[in-house]
Amino acid sequence: QVQFVESGGGLVQPGGSLRLSCVASGFTFRAHAMTWYRQAPGNQREWVAAITAGGRSTKYADSVKDRFTISRDNATNTIYLQMTSLKPEDAAVYYCNSGWVNANFASWGRGTQVTVSS
Repeated sequence: QVQFVESGGGLVQPGGSLRLSCVASGFTFRAHAMTWYRQAPGNQREWVAAITAGGRSTKYADSVKDRFTISRDNATNTIYLQMTSLKPEDAAVYYCNSGWVNANFASWGRGTQVTVSS
């Protein structure tokens, strides 16, 4: 059974930083690219960042480029999203899934809420 457990969200002031984590299980994690997505109220889920199976290549949405960094630890089936210089428009529930752009699995975790407000 594929599962994703996201954590690390919270309330942060504009300009602040957060580090999100996602622990995956139920599939061969080290063989899959992984991706972060986010969904703000009233909006569709959007792709944020992706990392290849081996971790050597990454890509980012233009809106987060140079501010967010995706990484992974294949020993613990975990991916991370280091977020810096946070803006109010970054506020959303953040999710992870397998894939490079489109999610590979229909299962989603509960996500982790990021709120950016002064």
